[in-house]
Amino acid sequence: MKTIHAIFLFYIEGFRSMTTGKKLWLIIGIKLFVMFAILKVFFFPNFLKTNFNTDKERGDYVLEQLTAPTTQPSSHQPTSQSNNGLTK
Repeated sequence: MKTIHAIFLFYIEGFRSMTTGKKLWLIIGIKLFVMFAILKVFFFPNFLKTNFNTDKERGDYVLEQLTAPTTQPSSHQPTSQSNNGLTK
């Protein structure tokens, strides 16, 4: 417990003696607030809450999306007719 307290005091004293670092931490804090609080409200609406009424409907939709088979072939496997743009 004494070691944890010493480490905590070490960081507190280091933060107190900062000059430029305090301004940088303030900028980082403002940036995080904008990213997580403001942008989330405007650009990431709650899709499940707005389109489904109950938790059961939301859960069923998520389960269906996670377990649905893909309908498109994967793009990283070449087909047998492809010659990769090369001519013979």
